[in-house]
Amino acid sequence: MIKTPQLIKITLLAALTLLTGCIKDEPLNAECDILEVSVSVPHPDEVFFHASDSLLRVYSDENTIQFNVRNAADLRCMAPWFKISEGAAIMPENGSEHDFSSGPVTYTVTSQDGQWQRQYQVLFKRVTVTVTDTVKYDFEHYQLDETYHKYYTWFEESSNGPEPVWATGNPGYFIPHWQAEAMDYPSTPSNDGLDGSCIKLTTRDTGTYGVSSRKPIAAGNMFLGKFIVDKVMTETLKSTEMGIPFTMQPEKVTGYYKYQPGPVFKDKYLQIAANRTDSANIYAVLYRNHDAEGNSVHLYGDNVLTSDLIVRKAVIDKVKTTSEWTYFEMPFQQLSDIDEDLLQNRGYNLTLVFSSSKYGDTFEGAVGSTLYIDKVRIICAHNE
Repeated sequence: MIKTPQLIKITLLAALTLLTGCIKDEPLNAECDILEVSVSVPHPDEVFFHASDSLLRVYSDENTIQFNVRNAADLRCMAPWFKISEGAAIMPENGSEHDFSSGPVTYTVTSQDGQWQRQYQVLFKRVTVTVTDTVKYDFEHYQLDETYHKYYTWFEESSNGPEPVWATGNPGYFIPHWQAEAMDYPSTPSNDGLDGSCIKLTTRDTGTYGVSSRKPIAAGNMFLGKFIVDKVMTETLKSTEMGIPFTMQPEKVTGYYKYQPGPVFKDKYLQIAANRTDSANIYAVLYRNHDAEGNSVHLYGDNVLTSDLIVRKAVIDKVKTTSEWTYFEMPFQQLSDIDEDLLQNRGYNLTLVFSSSKYGDTFEGAVGSTLYIDKVRIICAHNE
């Protein structure tokens, strides 16, 4: 049985379609993906923080499916139900009961034509509510991506184990630049930190792809949340799913940066703007992650600074040009009250965003603009 990464599979299928265009019989489906997973339990409030947590959408680049559950949840008899590609088969059987208390269960999806397989790890992770008054990010933990081993990803060690809370636009850059070396991507690690590693964010030229798509640059970025590669080509700003659940009241963000803008600022039409100099972007947002009807909500690149769900916001107005590590302190502005019960039940998401080009979301900036970030701290209100 053939196993292959999704992007390569799509390319091969496109080639086969061209070669067999004269065949009139419709071929069997070659997709083997999990699209959604849901879990039904008798007392969902004893297992999940919110009813919507029992349903997860699965994106094409994800091989690990994680349900976040309460620390006291009974996981010995869970029966996930999967929505999969048309005609595909899944093993173990869809809806079968399994003991998830000791670790993940591996599911294998086989395409309708029998030629493709894909494996997924499904796990239920017990979540311990944050009790510290200061959340620390030092960017010391990173690795090459698990699927292609082409670009870097970051994670944080916690009492709940490794947490992949950080996302970047590297997966999107990979699509047209899959031959690039890992250190040539927009978001990379650097050994030039204050006392170890730090993150290095660099605005890159996207080449001929960028010219044809009017996306001439890719700003180096890093944010708390998830990057959805499925939406890169059609809804670019929706590819940045901002925020992770946060259970403390943030008061300010501190850290250190270095920044050098690139020499030539261009707009998305590749026109040189001689009167403009690139600048970096650093901001944080706390927002309600469910609407009035109880539906799960995420903010994206197009509304992360403007949504009515935002309750706290912190922004650095001007990131100065400097070659020396420079301390920053970014207090949160209170936009509305925080519901303490909702806060303790993971009803708010927090995102923290760094970008080497402030207007990179509209593909304007200067190639070569570089932002270094290290020793970031989120200072929260003290709990008695």
